[in-house]
Amino acid sequence: MMTSAVNHYFGSSIGRKQLVAVSGLLLCGFLVSHLLGNLLLLAGPDAFNLYSYKLFALGPLLYVIEAVLALIFLVHMYLAVRITVENKRAAGKYAVKKRTGRGATLMSVTMPYTGLVLLVFLILHLINLKFGTMYTTTVDGIEMRDIYKTTMEYFANPVSVAWYCVAMFCAAFHTAHGFSSAFHTIGWNHPKYYGKIKIIGYLYAILIGGGFAFVSVWAYLRGV
Repeated sequence: MMTSAVNHYFGSSIGRKQLVAVSGLLLCGFLVSHLLGNLLLLAGPDAFNLYSYKLFALGPLLYVIEAVLALIFLVHMYLAVRITVENKRAAGKYAVKKRTGRGATLMSVTMPYTGLVLLVFLILHLINLKFGTMYTTTVDGIEMRDIYKTTMEYFANPVSVAWYCVAMFCAAFHTAHGFSSAFHTIGWNHPKYYGKIKIIGYLYAILIGGGFAFVSVWAYLRGV
């Protein structure tokens, strides 16, 4: 009985939409912690390298955390694509093509496209930074990876900074709609509070997108 109910939930349209919402909110939480870590670039090489070193010092736990994040991201992406395809198929059954539905905005209708940009960005981000050039440095007598140097070298290229800022604009656009939409999907849409949630979503999007973009521009200007 329990298995049947679970299968029915995950197989239903509302179940898939709620999973997209919850996974999206979890990714939003990760972005906050990631931004706070990136801001340590401003504190200098030692602070940023020590932060990275302490993360890697988690050992197997770090791999578990990364695996969970990857799973959340894949679930979010797969279900979002599936829902988009299903919606397009359903819309195609109508003889008369309607305009975007009531309440639709530029942010909502471009969600698949900003999501695609972010997918490409994530792949390149991992290649260029996480798996980028390996340097070593010594901090407080401990030898560690000099991820600060790798990061600053990447942002020394104005093309890299421009691409990073474009991707962060897409991230802001994506989360500005996704944040409040997620709460609406899981049922937290009371008229008394939903307006405030939308405002929080917009502020979140500005802080996340603007924060990451600021770090990249700061790094470039620092290098110059």
